[in-house]
Amino acid sequence: MKPYTMNNKLKQLLSLVAIAAMLFTQACSPKTGPDTIFINGEVYTVDAGNSKVQAVAVTDGMIKAVGTTEEISEMAGSNTKIVDLAGMTMTPGLIESHAHLMGIGYNKLELDLMYVKTYDELVEKVAEAVAKAEPGQWITGRGWHQDKWIEKPDVMEKGFQTHDNMSAVSPDNPVFLRHASGHASFANAKAMEMAGVNRLSTESLSGEVEGGEIIKDKLGNPTGVFTERASSLVGRLVPQETPERDDQALEMAIQELLEKGITSFHDAGSGQAFIDRLQRFKAEGKLKVRQYVMLTGRQPELLEEWYERGPMIDPDHMVTVRSIKLNCDGALGPRGAWLLEAYTDRADHYGHETLPIETVNSVSEKALATGFQVCSHAIGDRANREILDRYETSFKKFPNINSKDVRFRIEHAQHLNVDDIPRFGEMGVIAAMQAVHMSSDRPWAIDRLGKARIEEGAYVWQKLLQSGAKIINGTDAPVEPVDPLPSFFASVARKTLDGFPEGGFEADQSMSRDEALRSFTLDAAFGEFEEDFKGSIEIGKAADFTVFDKNIMTVPEMEILDTKVAMTIINGEILYEKGK
Repeated sequence: MKPYTMNNKLKQLLSLVAIAAMLFTQACSPKTGPDTIFINGEVYTVDAGNSKVQAVAVTDGMIKAVGTTEEISEMAGSNTKIVDLAGMTMTPGLIESHAHLMGIGYNKLELDLMYVKTYDELVEKVAEAVAKAEPGQWITGRGWHQDKWIEKPDVMEKGFQTHDNMSAVSPDNPVFLRHASGHASFANAKAMEMAGVNRLSTESLSGEVEGGEIIKDKLGNPTGVFTERASSLVGRLVPQETPERDDQALEMAIQELLEKGITSFHDAGSGQAFIDRLQRFKAEGKLKVRQYVMLTGRQPELLEEWYERGPMIDPDHMVTVRSIKLNCDGALGPRGAWLLEAYTDRADHYGHETLPIETVNSVSEKALATGFQVCSHAIGDRANREILDRYETSFKKFPNINSKDVRFRIEHAQHLNVDDIPRFGEMGVIAAMQAVHMSSDRPWAIDRLGKARIEEGAYVWQKLLQSGAKIINGTDAPVEPVDPLPSFFASVARKTLDGFPEGGFEADQSMSRDEALRSFTLDAAFGEFEEDFKGSIEIGKAADFTVFDKNIMTVPEMEILDTKVAMTIINGEILYEKGK
């Protein structure tokens, strides 16, 4: 029996060897080539040498090879999908480094006032909404910006419109309209009546909203404008959204990102309900775009819960939570940005500290102890200095931690004192900036800050880069449209979106196109600890790509704004294609 048993085992062994050999042969055969190849393109890799290639091969959602069209075409198997880019431009998938996902969605469900050019036009939009609304129904919206209107209303108080005309078209429906920046709001008489805001109450109410202001006229009457934390007086009365509306807003926002070529998104401050919704969308296959979520610092109890559990780093790279967002001052538009010296156009006003600044110390120390990144909103030079000071103090309490490894961020870093600029590079603090704000704000920001402060420390991209700091780019949507191309344009041209002025504002601070692309790709990935997984077109990284119908790296500046996203590709899958 023994020889028979040995012979049988030998046959089994030989059979297994034959199967293994066949599988090996198949694996090496062109018939089992990459899942997809993209050929005939202008491919900017954003690798260490800023290499440019023609084609990319993808297998299992990861980059398998890069090279010439001929080289990559030779890899194709019988089942390989071949995508002919036909000379179009491919870059690593664009990363939005600071925006608000649900705000993007809700902008599509509410009054979108982003493109309103006059107060009269705003009033008209409110009147149209009232005509469609039920009696007593709230009218909500966002996007107005008085400094961007082509003409100002006859009556202004402290640089803002008054509610009278809006109240006249909406006597029975409360109206609450958020400023484009998110740092002010505009309410009608009905809404203020419901909130108990009137001439007699404004002084006592001001004490409830430290870190904000009820704008009043010369007689002490509220104008309807509320800045920073004062907005909560009326905002807290607005009915909560339903889960169904939240889902609808999220679906619309995700689709908008895909249409704009965005493959990853940094959400700048949200709570647990949002995180839970993202995870549900992921489980249902509806998430599509990668999410990096900052926990809102407005919910201390939420932060304490996450300190206990620690960061949530998704092995699928779809929903990661490892950072905290703190809101430390306001915006320049409503004069809420916290300044070292008074506003040029409003003497004795310095803006607002919108949270006790010591909070930055306590949160930073707990974050360093538990592995979280801190991302602090700061627009004014005082806010930026205060945050840098507190980051520095916190780093010193953890001498075993290299400050550059924790990648703390300042969100916006819009206006800096010259003494503080080098500190970004020295401490490894990331400047999370939105270049499009320069295009939108620079024409009127000079009124707020004056010529000297603008030239020395506003939107100083080259000064920051030369300090050794990384700049990561975005749009701050829905403050601005969630479209990376205007921000890319602003980064290199430093002009308004209609091309003013010739030569650009403070042109010596412009980025090169390579620097601008890096700020939306590899450096943006660095800002979320993902530079080894995505951000450049290199073998072994995620097959996340954005394809444009024009070459944004070579076309004349103004043509950047005419460029369209042709494809958005995530994990090697084409999730958006123009015209389809």
